[in-house]
Amino acid sequence: MTSVAAEPIPHSYTPKDGFVPNESVAIAIAIAVWVPIYGAEAISKQKPYTATLVNGTWIVEGSLPMQMVGGVARAEIAKKDGRILRVTHGL
Repeated sequence: MTSVAAEPIPHSYTPKDGFVPNESVAIAIAIAVWVPIYGAEAISKQKPYTATLVNGTWIVEGSLPMQMVGGVARAEIAKKDGRILRVTHGL
């Protein structure tokens, strides 16, 4: 008796709105990426964070008080699959 083992069919679920469906998820991902790079204290000082969807990419940025000089953290995250496309910090 011979047994033919079929290749297992990979199981994967993709949400209809992508893995990063909204601003709050995009911001949470950005914070998780920024903190190990820039430090929790520096990132927490950049609240509130904003997230804007542009052509399927979430642009997430920190903010600074009006009187403060400097740059903010920025992350670009693919809405569809959550890939981190770019991380930078303005000067």
